[in-house]
Amino acid sequence: MPGPVDDPLRTAGVALAADAAADAGIAFGPCPKDSGMAAPVQCGKVAVPVDYAQPNGRRIELLVSRLRATGPASGRQGVLLFNPGGPGAPGLWFPAVGLKSAGPVTRKVWATAARTYDLIGFDARGVGHSAPISCVRPENYFHAPSPDPRTATTAAKNRERAEARTRADGCGRRSGALLAHMTSADMARDMDVIRAALHESRMNYYGVSYGTYLGAVYATLFPRHVRRMVLDSVVDPDPRGVWYGTNLSQDVAFEGRWADWRAWVARYDSVYKLGSTPSRVQASFDLAMRKLAKKPAGGTVGPGELHAAAENAAYYDQRWVVFAHQLSRYLHGDDKPLVAAAAPDRSGAKDAENGDAVYLAVQCSDAAWPRDWATWDRDNSRLALRHPFETWPNAWMNLPCATWPAPAGEALDVGALAAELPPVLLTQSERDAATPYEGALELHRRLPGSRLITEVGRGSHGLVSIWNQCLISRVDRYLTSGSVGDGDVRCAGHPVPVPSGAQGAKDANTGRYY
Repeated sequence: MPGPVDDPLRTAGVALAADAAADAGIAFGPCPKDSGMAAPVQCGKVAVPVDYAQPNGRRIELLVSRLRATGPASGRQGVLLFNPGGPGAPGLWFPAVGLKSAGPVTRKVWATAARTYDLIGFDARGVGHSAPISCVRPENYFHAPSPDPRTATTAAKNRERAEARTRADGCGRRSGALLAHMTSADMARDMDVIRAALHESRMNYYGVSYGTYLGAVYATLFPRHVRRMVLDSVVDPDPRGVWYGTNLSQDVAFEGRWADWRAWVARYDSVYKLGSTPSRVQASFDLAMRKLAKKPAGGTVGPGELHAAAENAAYYDQRWVVFAHQLSRYLHGDDKPLVAAAAPDRSGAKDAENGDAVYLAVQCSDAAWPRDWATWDRDNSRLALRHPFETWPNAWMNLPCATWPAPAGEALDVGALAAELPPVLLTQSERDAATPYEGALELHRRLPGSRLITEVGRGSHGLVSIWNQCLISRVDRYLTSGSVGDGDVRCAGHPVPVPSGAQGAKDANTGRYY
């Protein structure tokens, strides 16, 4: 059963915390030096309870960033809060998009927002500068080269199960009391406290990927505090699938997206020489995986690192050209492009480890996961027969949830109070692997006043980064006027990349569109 929308104890707790935040406000000033944010962007802290059931108990501070609206005061429309997803991705950087002028995507997506809204970023609880949690010492985070994550032999299963238990135990030891209060509902309550601290009665919100689920949870808990909301690349909010079932659905979608890439590479066999059919391209990829298992490239890029690069290509077709080039060069005797792109960046270990810790903390806490290995083994073994690309890699990533040391809650009944919401705008590509299309349809159904803009036949994740005039113009109009139009819209897909050396190409292996 879905979790209750009405939690009287925590409802009272967040109201008290919001009142206190409104009284205190936010003392904005220079951002921390290690944030990468400089004037005119400012930063300030907001105190929130660790446990909203005990609003006068222990508190943590969240770091918030702001760029004031650049247009005239008469045109200001309030604040636009942003979450980039993950869960676990830092969001403090967001206001900087209002300072950039290069590139048509940035201009079209954010020009209106920067003129009329205060752009607000924040690191969510547990993330970055906001009481960060951890599961392992950062210097021990990377284990490169790593084996083929698609492998599910008995030995591989035993190894991964042991590593998952160790990871979960480490999260419990290193993250303290905050680990039991890392749900999406906790983060949504934090957002409402930030709203109050900014002295706004209603909030505008832009969420991408997991940020769409966080936004949907906020809209469910605080529908009267929503003014406008854009949800880009939508997570399936059906409580029956949060999060174990959602990850299984991802595995099916990733197989389709991987097939898209292989078909595209086969079309340009004259450029990459990886195979003239999708099956031959797959054979080239598998050959590279075997070669790297025997001799890692640069000593640090093994099958696991190559597979991670392939996953990135499945997320974004902007990366198709680059990844095909790297794979092709490796198989033709030059491993430098692959090593440069896929070798772990150990200077970023602290942030990467923190992001993974928050990912697990949220997903393992939002709803119950199977605790018995037999269920995991049965479901993933069946799925991997037809969808091998992502099934076991996804299972290994989430397996710490089977032995998670903090209690799991119940997934919220998203949209339960949708009648009190203003119109919400949803944007989604049809073949998105990370957030399959069915999730957008489910949230659309749960928010009857919403509108869905579909990019037809494409699968890139996070449409804010894609140039599509049909889609972007409607987002701009919504941010300007609140108009969602008379109905749903299906936009033709953006152009797919064309590699250097192919007819019609104008640039080298950059992944630019033509």
